[in-house]
Amino acid sequence: MLKKWVPSLGLSLCALFWGGVQAESLSIAATPVPHAELLEFIQNDLKDQGIDLEIKVFTDYVQPNQQVAEGQIDANFFQHKPYLDSFNKEHGTDLVSIGVVHVEPFGAYSQKLDKQADLPDGALVAIPNDPSNGARALLLLQEQGLIELEDPSNVLATSRDIINNPKKLKFKELEAAALPRILPDVDLALINTNYALEAGLNPLEDALFIEGAESPYANLVAVPVDEKDDPRFAALMESLQSPAVRQFIAEKYQGAIVPAF
Repeated sequence: MLKKWVPSLGLSLCALFWGGVQAESLSIAATPVPHAELLEFIQNDLKDQGIDLEIKVFTDYVQPNQQVAEGQIDANFFQHKPYLDSFNKEHGTDLVSIGVVHVEPFGAYSQKLDKQADLPDGALVAIPNDPSNGARALLLLQEQGLIELEDPSNVLATSRDIINNPKKLKFKELEAAALPRILPDVDLALINTNYALEAGLNPLEDALFIEGAESPYANLVAVPVDEKDDPRFAALMESLQSPAVRQFIAEKYQGAIVPAF
């Protein structure tokens, strides 16, 4: 009995020892591109720090927040602050951002102009006709000094909220997906990155101006407010906001997304 017991004790001690250095798990919900790809890129870095990052991929924008709010998943990475604020208000949740990672830049394109300074008085400007993207377009125009909105931070602004339009720009509201096709017919069109890419446009090379890191639409990592100081989240953000991730974004996405840190 003693000969059998001693090895067993040794194994038990080994198990206790190794159990003490096992990686902590951290689950995070993400949409496939680019969020899950960015998380996959930092998995090994976090593993070296003793954190086992479990990436759970979703294709909708509701479940990632609901599951984090319910404690089924630790964090999520898929949304910008205007969406998070709207979700919290609508669902009574209390999720907060612990940091931003990237912007999928909204850009202004033209086939008639070479630079913003060439925009003539009375120019026809096409913007998306849905509330979120329409407001996003107006905020970008305001950032460039082309218009002034009654509330400079209103993420639900419409053309009726413009209080100063020195160039007397005229606005045409269209389906976001149709904007690349009407470029020959307008002076300027503000286009979502996914539709710009589908049309063969590169935000960094072809846009007269694009959103930058200060955009309120920077994609963030969200967690429950009472868990925001968890040291695992600090390690996650340190990895996501690292020079290595900045380089990965530049090389892989070629301007389709830009760092927000």
